[in-house]
Amino acid sequence: MTSDTAAIITELEDRRFAAVEQGDYGAFAALAHPDLVYAHSSGVVDTLDSYLAKCDSGFYVYHRVEHPIDRIVVAPGTVVVVGEMHADITAGGVSKHLANCSVAVWTQTEDGWRLLSFQGTPLPASAPAQPQAAATSAVSQ
Repeated sequence: MTSDTAAIITELEDRRFAAVEQGDYGAFAALAHPDLVYAHSSGVVDTLDSYLAKCDSGFYVYHRVEHPIDRIVVAPGTVVVVGEMHADITAGGVSKHLANCSVAVWTQTEDGWRLLSFQGTPLPASAPAQPQAAATSAVSQ
């Protein structure tokens, strides 16, 4: 079950990053929980509605995104994805290169797995930018 869940979440992570890179915000919204908390590396926190409004208006434009996964923690009804997000974006008309540590939280709903939270934090300058081998662990209650 744990490896099956990790594989599903890995595929969903691929889909959500591809959606924003392609500007398909409807596809992103379909993967997101209505109560999404999206914390940017700038410290700005968006809801699903405010994030989508910014994307639709062109405030956020994703040109390239890579998202290596370092670890997936599977608990009943919840999955935490720890990794990195390297991206070239335009935010508010300013070109930026992001090199972030990232944490995504997925929750299981009646409609399937939905992204509940995402947090990007700038990597320290001395941190390696190379993806590490993905690890999966299970938490039991």
